[in-house]
Amino acid sequence: MKKVTVALLLAAFSVSAFAQSGTNSPYSQYGLGALSDQTSGFNRGMNGLGYGLRENNQVNFLNPASYSALDSLTFIFDAGISGQITNFEEKGIKKNANNADFEYIVAGLRLARHMGLSFGLVPFTNVGYNYSNQTIINVDGDNLKTTSTNSFSGSGGLHQLYLGVGWQPFSGLSVGVNAAYLWGNISKSVNNTFSDPAINTLSKYYNDSIKSYKVDFGIQYAAHLSKKDQLIVGATYGLGHRLNDSPHCRIVSNNPQTNVTNTQTYQIDNGLEIPTSIGVGLAWYHNDKWKIGADYQLQQWSKTQYPVYSIVNNIPQYKLTDGMFSDRNKVTLGGEYFNNERSRNFFKTLRYRAGVSYATPYLKINGQDGPKEYSVSAGFGIPIMNAFNNRSILNISAQWVRMDSQTFIKENTFRINIGLTFNEHWFAKWKVE
Repeated sequence: MKKVTVALLLAAFSVSAFAQSGTNSPYSQYGLGALSDQTSGFNRGMNGLGYGLRENNQVNFLNPASYSALDSLTFIFDAGISGQITNFEEKGIKKNANNADFEYIVAGLRLARHMGLSFGLVPFTNVGYNYSNQTIINVDGDNLKTTSTNSFSGSGGLHQLYLGVGWQPFSGLSVGVNAAYLWGNISKSVNNTFSDPAINTLSKYYNDSIKSYKVDFGIQYAAHLSKKDQLIVGATYGLGHRLNDSPHCRIVSNNPQTNVTNTQTYQIDNGLEIPTSIGVGLAWYHNDKWKIGADYQLQQWSKTQYPVYSIVNNIPQYKLTDGMFSDRNKVTLGGEYFNNERSRNFFKTLRYRAGVSYATPYLKINGQDGPKEYSVSAGFGIPIMNAFNNRSILNISAQWVRMDSQTFIKENTFRINIGLTFNEHWFAKWKVE
Protein backbone atom coordinates (compact mmCIF):
# COMPACT_ATOMS: atom_id res chain seq x y z
CA MET A 1 0.00 0.00 0.00
CA LYS A 2 2.96 2.34 0.53
CA LYS A 3 3.79 2.13 -3.15
CA VAL A 4 0.18 2.94 -4.08
CA THR A 5 0.23 5.95 -1.73
CA VAL A 6 3.43 7.23 -3.34
CA ALA A 7 1.84 6.93 -6.78
CA LEU A 8 -1.21 8.90 -5.65
CA LEU A 9 1.01 11.64 -4.21
CA LEU A 10 2.98 11.88 -7.45
CA ALA A 11 -0.28 12.25 -9.37
CA ALA A 12 -1.36 15.03 -7.01
CA PHE A 13 1.93 16.91 -7.34
CA SER A 14 1.68 16.61 -11.12
CA VAL A 15 -1.46 18.77 -11.23
CA SER A 16 0.67 21.93 -11.40
CA ALA A 17 2.42 20.62 -14.50
CA PHE A 18 -0.92 20.47 -16.34
CA ALA A 19 -1.24 24.23 -15.97
CA GLN A 20 1.29 24.52 -18.80
CA SER A 21 -0.42 24.70 -22.18
CA GLY A 22 0.62 22.10 -24.72
CA THR A 23 -0.44 24.06 -27.79
CA ASN A 24 0.08 27.28 -29.72
CA SER A 25 -2.75 26.59 -32.14
CA PRO A 26 -5.15 29.46 -32.99
CA TYR A 27 -7.83 26.76 -33.30
CA SER A 28 -7.67 26.29 -29.53
CA GLN A 29 -9.58 29.59 -29.17
CA TYR A 30 -12.81 27.86 -30.19
CA GLY A 31 -15.03 25.90 -27.84
CA LEU A 32 -13.31 24.26 -24.88
CA GLY A 33 -9.93 24.23 -26.64
CA ALA A 34 -7.87 21.79 -28.68
CA LEU A 35 -8.87 18.19 -27.90
CA SER A 36 -6.19 16.06 -26.27
CA ASP A 37 -5.35 12.51 -27.40
CA GLN A 38 -6.11 11.00 -23.95
CA THR A 39 -3.86 8.02 -24.69
CA SER A 40 -0.73 6.63 -23.06
CA GLY A 41 2.71 5.94 -24.51
CA PHE A 42 2.07 2.52 -26.04
CA ASN A 43 -1.21 3.69 -27.67
CA ARG A 44 0.51 6.67 -29.25
CA GLY A 45 2.96 4.49 -31.13
CA MET A 46 -0.15 3.14 -32.90
CA ASN A 47 -1.55 6.67 -33.29
CA GLY A 48 -4.06 6.30 -30.46
CA LEU A 49 -5.45 2.82 -31.18
CA GLY A 50 -7.01 1.31 -28.10
CA TYR A 51 -10.72 0.37 -27.95
CA GLY A 52 -10.01 -3.31 -28.59
CA LEU A 53 -6.61 -3.63 -26.91
CA ARG A 54 -6.25 -5.75 -23.74
CA GLU A 55 -2.81 -5.58 -22.13
CA ASN A 56 -1.58 -7.19 -18.93
CA ASN A 57 1.50 -4.93 -18.70
CA GLN A 58 0.15 -1.55 -19.88
CA VAL A 59 -2.67 0.73 -18.69
CA ASN A 60 -5.13 1.26 -21.56
CA PHE A 61 -7.40 3.92 -20.08
CA LEU A 62 -9.02 4.47 -23.48
CA ASN A 63 -11.29 1.51 -22.65
CA PRO A 64 -11.78 0.80 -18.91
CA ALA A 65 -12.95 -2.77 -19.64
CA SER A 66 -9.30 -3.59 -20.39
CA TYR A 67 -8.34 -3.20 -16.71
CA SER A 68 -9.61 -6.75 -16.05
CA ALA A 69 -6.60 -8.04 -18.02
CA LEU A 70 -3.98 -6.47 -15.72
CA ASP A 71 -1.37 -8.83 -14.29
CA SER A 72 -2.08 -9.95 -10.73
CA LEU A 73 1.56 -9.78 -9.59
CA THR A 74 2.47 -6.22 -10.52
CA PHE A 75 1.71 -2.58 -9.94
CA ILE A 76 1.93 -0.53 -13.15
CA PHE A 77 2.93 3.12 -13.06
CA ASP A 78 3.08 5.06 -16.34
CA ALA A 79 3.99 8.70 -17.05
CA GLY A 80 4.49 10.54 -20.33
CA ILE A 81 5.82 13.78 -21.78
CA SER A 82 5.91 15.22 -25.28
CA GLY A 83 7.71 17.86 -27.29
CA GLN A 84 6.56 19.29 -30.60
CA ILE A 85 7.36 21.70 -33.41
CA THR A 86 4.43 23.21 -35.30
CA ASN A 87 4.53 25.09 -38.59
CA PHE A 88 1.64 27.50 -39.27
CA GLU A 89 0.88 28.58 -42.83
CA GLU A 90 -1.61 31.14 -44.13
CA LYS A 91 -1.57 33.02 -47.43
CA GLY A 92 2.08 32.15 -48.07
CA ILE A 93 3.24 33.27 -44.62
CA LYS A 94 4.85 30.60 -42.42
CA LYS A 95 5.76 30.63 -38.75
CA ASN A 96 7.05 28.00 -36.32
CA ALA A 97 6.29 27.37 -32.63
CA ASN A 98 7.72 24.93 -30.09
CA ASN A 99 5.98 23.27 -27.14
CA ALA A 100 6.77 20.77 -24.41
CA ASP A 101 4.06 19.23 -22.26
CA PHE A 102 3.57 16.85 -19.37
CA GLU A 103 1.01 14.51 -20.91
CA TYR A 104 -0.32 12.05 -18.35
CA ILE A 105 0.38 10.02 -15.23
CA VAL A 106 -1.56 6.80 -14.63
CA ALA A 107 -1.37 3.60 -12.59
CA GLY A 108 -3.04 0.20 -12.60
CA LEU A 109 -3.22 -2.95 -10.49
CA ARG A 110 -5.25 -6.13 -10.02
CA LEU A 111 -7.91 -5.76 -7.30
CA ALA A 112 -9.23 -9.31 -7.32
CA ARG A 113 -9.62 -12.21 -9.67
CA HIS A 114 -10.82 -10.88 -13.05
CA MET A 115 -10.98 -7.32 -11.68
CA GLY A 116 -8.53 -4.47 -12.20
CA LEU A 117 -8.29 -0.86 -11.07
CA SER A 118 -6.69 2.20 -12.62
CA PHE A 119 -6.33 5.84 -11.62
CA GLY A 120 -4.51 8.81 -13.03
CA LEU A 121 -4.35 12.34 -14.31
CA VAL A 122 -4.84 13.05 -18.04
CA PRO A 123 -5.66 16.17 -20.11
CA PHE A 124 -9.00 16.75 -21.82
CA THR A 125 -8.42 20.02 -23.72
CA ASN A 126 -5.64 22.59 -24.14
CA VAL A 127 -5.91 26.33 -24.79
CA GLY A 128 -2.85 28.37 -25.76
CA TYR A 129 -2.55 31.03 -28.46
CA ASN A 130 -1.35 34.60 -28.94
CA TYR A 131 -1.53 36.39 -32.29
CA SER A 132 -2.74 39.60 -33.94
CA ASN A 133 -3.76 40.98 -37.31
CA GLN A 134 -4.14 44.41 -38.83
CA THR A 135 -6.54 45.92 -41.35
CA ILE A 136 -6.92 49.40 -42.84
CA ILE A 137 -10.44 50.79 -42.60
CA ASN A 138 -12.14 53.91 -43.87
CA VAL A 139 -13.47 56.54 -41.48
CA ASP A 140 -15.98 59.17 -42.65
CA GLY A 141 -16.05 57.84 -46.19
CA ASP A 142 -12.76 57.73 -48.07
CA ASN A 143 -11.26 60.90 -46.61
CA LEU A 144 -9.67 59.30 -43.55
CA LYS A 145 -8.10 55.92 -43.04
CA THR A 146 -7.01 54.26 -39.82
CA THR A 147 -5.29 51.00 -38.90
CA SER A 148 -7.28 48.54 -36.83
CA THR A 149 -5.33 45.96 -34.77
CA ASN A 150 -7.02 42.87 -33.36
CA SER A 151 -5.05 40.95 -30.72
CA PHE A 152 -6.14 37.46 -29.65
CA SER A 153 -4.81 35.50 -26.68
CA GLY A 154 -5.91 32.59 -24.52
CA SER A 155 -4.63 30.06 -22.01
CA GLY A 156 -5.80 27.19 -19.83
CA GLY A 157 -7.56 23.91 -20.47
CA LEU A 158 -9.45 21.08 -18.84
CA HIS A 159 -7.98 18.12 -16.96
CA GLN A 160 -9.43 14.93 -15.53
CA LEU A 161 -8.44 12.98 -12.44
CA TYR A 162 -10.01 9.58 -12.96
CA LEU A 163 -10.62 6.33 -11.10
CA GLY A 164 -11.63 3.29 -13.12
CA VAL A 165 -12.56 -0.35 -12.60
CA GLY A 166 -12.69 -3.21 -15.09
CA TRP A 167 -14.39 -6.56 -14.39
CA GLN A 168 -14.70 -9.79 -16.30
CA PRO A 169 -17.99 -11.39 -15.14
CA PHE A 170 -17.91 -14.15 -17.79
CA SER A 171 -15.20 -15.79 -19.82
CA GLY A 172 -14.28 -13.46 -22.68
CA LEU A 173 -16.61 -10.61 -21.62
CA SER A 174 -15.33 -7.57 -19.69
CA VAL A 175 -16.99 -4.33 -18.65
CA GLY A 176 -15.58 -1.20 -17.04
CA VAL A 177 -16.11 2.41 -16.09
CA ASN A 178 -13.95 5.50 -15.64
CA ALA A 179 -15.31 8.19 -13.31
CA ALA A 180 -13.37 11.46 -13.44
CA TYR A 181 -13.30 14.83 -11.75
CA LEU A 182 -13.15 17.32 -14.63
CA TRP A 183 -11.83 20.78 -13.89
CA GLY A 184 -9.90 23.72 -15.31
CA ASN A 185 -9.82 27.44 -16.05
CA ILE A 186 -10.01 28.93 -19.53
CA SER A 187 -9.25 32.59 -20.24
CA LYS A 188 -9.61 34.25 -23.65
CA SER A 189 -9.37 37.86 -24.78
CA VAL A 190 -9.87 39.93 -27.94
CA ASN A 191 -8.50 43.49 -27.99
CA ASN A 192 -9.40 45.92 -30.78
CA THR A 193 -7.32 49.13 -31.01
CA PHE A 194 -6.97 51.88 -33.64
CA SER A 195 -4.17 54.12 -34.80
CA ASP A 196 -6.61 57.04 -34.63
CA PRO A 197 -6.83 58.10 -30.94
CA ALA A 198 -10.30 59.52 -31.51
CA ILE A 199 -11.74 56.00 -31.87
CA ASN A 200 -12.60 54.02 -28.76
CA THR A 201 -10.78 50.73 -28.11
CA LEU A 202 -12.86 47.65 -27.44
CA SER A 203 -11.78 44.61 -25.39
CA LYS A 204 -13.62 41.35 -24.80
CA TYR A 205 -12.65 39.00 -21.97
CA TYR A 206 -14.07 35.49 -21.64
CA ASN A 207 -13.54 33.41 -18.49
CA ASP A 208 -14.64 29.89 -17.58
CA SER A 209 -13.98 28.07 -14.32
CA ILE A 210 -15.14 24.46 -14.59
CA LYS A 211 -15.61 21.91 -11.82
CA SER A 212 -17.64 18.96 -12.97
CA TYR A 213 -17.43 15.25 -13.73
CA LYS A 214 -16.88 12.92 -16.67
CA VAL A 215 -18.04 9.30 -16.95
CA ASP A 216 -17.01 6.76 -19.60
CA PHE A 217 -18.23 3.17 -19.87
CA GLY A 218 -16.45 0.37 -21.70
CA ILE A 219 -17.02 -3.20 -22.85
CA GLN A 220 -14.81 -5.81 -24.53
CA TYR A 221 -15.38 -9.32 -25.81
CA ALA A 222 -12.42 -11.59 -26.58
CA ALA A 223 -13.00 -14.58 -28.88
CA HIS A 224 -10.29 -17.21 -29.30
CA LEU A 225 -10.33 -18.15 -32.98
CA SER A 226 -7.49 -20.66 -32.59
CA LYS A 227 -4.56 -21.42 -30.31
CA LYS A 228 -2.64 -18.56 -31.94
CA ASP A 229 -5.40 -16.13 -32.87
CA GLN A 230 -7.65 -13.94 -30.75
CA LEU A 231 -10.17 -11.34 -31.89
CA ILE A 232 -11.27 -8.61 -29.45
CA VAL A 233 -14.24 -6.33 -29.98
CA GLY A 234 -14.42 -3.20 -27.83
CA ALA A 235 -16.78 -0.28 -27.38
CA THR A 236 -17.04 2.80 -25.16
CA TYR A 237 -19.73 5.31 -24.30
CA GLY A 238 -18.94 8.74 -22.86
CA LEU A 239 -21.78 10.55 -21.12
CA GLY A 240 -22.54 14.01 -22.52
CA HIS A 241 -23.84 16.63 -20.10
CA ARG A 242 -23.67 20.25 -18.99
CA LEU A 243 -20.72 21.26 -16.82
CA ASN A 244 -22.51 23.34 -14.18
CA ASP A 245 -20.36 26.34 -15.11
CA SER A 246 -21.33 30.00 -15.55
CA PRO A 247 -19.19 31.43 -18.37
CA HIS A 248 -18.48 35.16 -18.07
CA CYS A 249 -18.09 37.74 -20.81
CA ARG A 250 -16.76 41.23 -19.99
CA ILE A 251 -16.86 44.00 -22.61
CA VAL A 252 -14.65 47.02 -21.97
CA SER A 253 -14.83 50.18 -24.10
CA ASN A 254 -12.18 52.84 -23.50
CA ASN A 255 -11.81 56.38 -24.86
CA PRO A 256 -8.03 56.95 -25.32
CA GLN A 257 -8.43 60.73 -25.20
CA THR A 258 -10.43 61.00 -21.99
CA ASN A 259 -9.48 57.59 -20.54
CA VAL A 260 -13.14 57.04 -19.69
CA THR A 261 -13.99 53.34 -19.50
CA ASN A 262 -17.35 51.64 -19.86
CA THR A 263 -17.66 48.00 -18.74
CA GLN A 264 -20.50 45.56 -19.30
CA THR A 265 -20.54 42.06 -17.83
CA TYR A 266 -22.62 39.11 -19.00
CA GLN A 267 -23.08 35.64 -17.54
CA ILE A 268 -24.85 32.45 -18.60
CA ASP A 269 -25.78 29.92 -15.95
CA ASN A 270 -24.78 26.34 -16.77
CA GLY A 271 -23.63 27.45 -20.19
CA LEU A 272 -21.00 24.86 -21.16
CA GLU A 273 -21.27 21.17 -21.98
CA ILE A 274 -19.34 18.17 -23.26
CA PRO A 275 -20.75 15.90 -25.98
CA THR A 276 -21.81 12.30 -25.93
CA SER A 277 -19.03 10.17 -27.40
CA ILE A 278 -19.13 6.65 -28.83
CA GLY A 279 -16.15 4.49 -29.73
CA VAL A 280 -15.89 1.03 -31.28
CA GLY A 281 -12.83 -1.00 -32.17
CA LEU A 282 -11.45 -4.35 -33.31
CA ALA A 283 -8.09 -5.90 -32.44
CA TRP A 284 -6.54 -9.10 -33.76
CA TYR A 285 -3.81 -10.79 -31.71
CA HIS A 286 -1.67 -13.43 -33.46
CA ASN A 287 0.83 -15.76 -31.82
CA ASP A 288 1.86 -13.19 -29.17
CA LYS A 289 3.67 -11.33 -31.95
CA TRP A 290 1.17 -9.31 -33.98
CA LYS A 291 -1.50 -6.85 -32.83
CA ILE A 292 -3.52 -5.16 -35.57
CA GLY A 293 -6.61 -3.07 -34.98
CA ALA A 294 -9.06 -0.42 -36.14
CA ASP A 295 -10.99 2.19 -34.14
CA TYR A 296 -13.88 4.52 -34.89
CA GLN A 297 -14.95 7.39 -32.65
CA LEU A 298 -17.98 9.69 -32.86
CA GLN A 299 -18.23 12.85 -30.75
CA GLN A 300 -21.67 14.46 -31.07
CA TRP A 301 -20.61 18.11 -30.84
CA SER A 302 -23.46 19.19 -33.15
CA LYS A 303 -25.92 18.58 -30.30
CA THR A 304 -24.13 20.97 -27.94
CA GLN A 305 -24.58 24.71 -27.51
CA TYR A 306 -21.94 27.33 -26.88
CA PRO A 307 -22.18 30.93 -25.54
CA VAL A 308 -21.60 33.65 -28.14
CA TYR A 309 -21.42 37.44 -27.80
CA SER A 310 -23.01 39.38 -30.65
CA ILE A 311 -24.79 42.63 -31.48
CA VAL A 312 -28.24 42.27 -33.04
CA ASN A 313 -30.13 45.42 -34.04
CA ASN A 314 -27.61 47.50 -32.03
CA ILE A 315 -28.43 45.43 -28.93
CA PRO A 316 -25.53 43.45 -27.40
CA GLN A 317 -26.30 39.93 -26.26
CA TYR A 318 -24.47 36.94 -24.83
CA LYS A 319 -26.45 33.74 -25.22
CA LEU A 320 -26.24 30.04 -25.94
CA THR A 321 -26.10 29.34 -29.66
CA ASP A 322 -26.76 26.22 -31.74
CA GLY A 323 -24.77 25.19 -34.80
CA MET A 324 -21.33 26.21 -33.51
CA PHE A 325 -19.91 22.70 -33.99
CA SER A 326 -20.24 19.60 -36.16
CA ASP A 327 -20.02 15.94 -35.18
CA ARG A 328 -16.42 14.73 -35.10
CA ASN A 329 -15.69 11.38 -36.76
CA LYS A 330 -12.28 9.77 -36.33
CA VAL A 331 -10.90 6.55 -37.84
CA THR A 332 -7.63 4.97 -36.69
CA LEU A 333 -5.68 1.98 -38.03
CA GLY A 334 -2.64 0.68 -36.20
CA GLY A 335 -0.63 -2.28 -35.05
CA GLU A 336 2.35 -3.67 -33.19
CA TYR A 337 4.94 -6.35 -33.96
CA PHE A 338 6.93 -8.04 -31.20
CA ASN A 339 9.40 -10.89 -31.71
CA ASN A 340 10.87 -12.29 -28.51
CA GLU A 341 11.46 -10.57 -25.17
CA ARG A 342 14.06 -13.20 -24.18
CA SER A 343 16.16 -12.90 -27.31
CA ARG A 344 19.80 -11.85 -26.99
CA ASN A 345 19.34 -9.78 -30.12
CA PHE A 346 18.33 -6.33 -28.89
CA PHE A 347 16.28 -5.48 -31.98
CA LYS A 348 14.18 -8.63 -31.54
CA THR A 349 13.17 -7.50 -28.05
CA LEU A 350 11.67 -4.22 -29.31
CA ARG A 351 7.97 -3.67 -29.89
CA TYR A 352 7.52 -2.01 -33.29
CA ARG A 353 4.40 0.14 -33.64
CA ALA A 354 2.73 2.28 -36.31
CA GLY A 355 -0.65 3.86 -36.99
CA VAL A 356 -2.63 6.34 -39.11
CA SER A 357 -5.76 8.42 -38.40
CA TYR A 358 -8.22 10.72 -40.11
CA ALA A 359 -10.70 13.01 -38.35
CA THR A 360 -13.41 15.25 -39.73
CA PRO A 361 -13.60 18.83 -38.40
CA TYR A 362 -15.91 19.56 -35.48
CA LEU A 363 -15.24 23.31 -35.46
CA LYS A 364 -17.32 25.77 -37.42
CA ILE A 365 -15.53 29.07 -38.06
CA ASN A 366 -17.68 31.91 -39.39
CA GLY A 367 -20.19 29.30 -40.53
CA GLN A 368 -17.60 27.22 -42.42
CA ASP A 369 -16.12 23.84 -41.53
CA GLY A 370 -12.79 23.97 -39.75
CA PRO A 371 -9.68 21.97 -40.68
CA LYS A 372 -9.57 18.23 -41.32
CA GLU A 373 -6.98 16.26 -39.38
CA TYR A 374 -4.55 13.72 -40.83
CA SER A 375 -1.97 11.99 -38.65
CA VAL A 376 0.57 9.18 -38.75
CA SER A 377 2.85 7.75 -36.07
CA ALA A 378 5.60 5.19 -35.55
CA GLY A 379 7.35 4.10 -32.41
CA PHE A 380 9.12 1.53 -30.27
CA GLY A 381 8.59 -0.20 -26.96
CA ILE A 382 12.02 -0.74 -25.43
CA PRO A 383 12.28 -3.21 -22.53
CA ILE A 384 14.12 -2.02 -19.44
CA MET A 385 16.24 -4.93 -18.24
CA ASN A 386 17.31 -5.41 -14.64
CA ALA A 387 18.22 -8.23 -12.29
CA PHE A 388 14.60 -8.87 -11.30
CA ASN A 389 12.49 -8.63 -14.46
CA ASN A 390 12.12 -7.17 -17.93
CA ARG A 391 8.55 -5.94 -17.59
CA SER A 392 9.20 -2.19 -17.49
CA ILE A 393 9.04 -0.50 -20.90
CA LEU A 394 10.22 2.78 -22.39
CA ASN A 395 7.70 3.83 -25.07
CA ILE A 396 8.99 6.28 -27.69
CA SER A 397 7.05 7.43 -30.73
CA ALA A 398 7.10 10.12 -33.39
CA GLN A 399 3.87 11.61 -34.72
CA TRP A 400 3.06 13.92 -37.61
CA VAL A 401 -0.29 15.76 -37.54
CA ARG A 402 -1.66 17.97 -40.31
CA MET A 403 -4.60 20.31 -39.82
CA ASP A 404 -5.65 20.99 -43.38
CA SER A 405 -8.02 23.70 -44.59
CA GLN A 406 -8.52 25.48 -47.90
CA THR A 407 -9.84 28.55 -46.11
CA PHE A 408 -8.03 28.88 -42.79
CA ILE A 409 -4.61 28.33 -41.28
CA LYS A 410 -2.82 25.08 -42.07
CA GLU A 411 -0.83 23.39 -39.32
CA ASN A 412 1.90 20.76 -39.56
CA THR A 413 3.04 19.36 -36.22
CA PHE A 414 5.93 16.98 -35.57
CA ARG A 415 5.68 15.52 -32.08
CA ILE A 416 7.90 13.22 -30.01
CA ASN A 417 6.10 11.24 -27.28
CA ILE A 418 7.99 9.54 -24.46
CA GLY A 419 6.26 7.31 -21.93
CA LEU A 420 7.89 5.27 -19.18
CA THR A 421 5.99 2.28 -17.79
CA PHE A 422 7.27 0.92 -14.48
CA ASN A 423 6.04 -2.64 -14.05
CA GLU A 424 7.65 -4.33 -11.07
CA HIS A 425 6.80 -7.48 -9.08
CA TRP A 426 5.62 -5.51 -6.06
CA PHE A 427 2.98 -8.08 -5.11
CA ALA A 428 4.96 -11.23 -5.87
CA LYS A 429 5.83 -13.57 -3.02
CA TRP A 430 9.51 -14.42 -3.11
CA LYS A 431 10.59 -17.93 -2.14
CA VAL A 432 13.92 -18.38 -0.39
CA GLU A 433 15.54 -21.78 -0.70
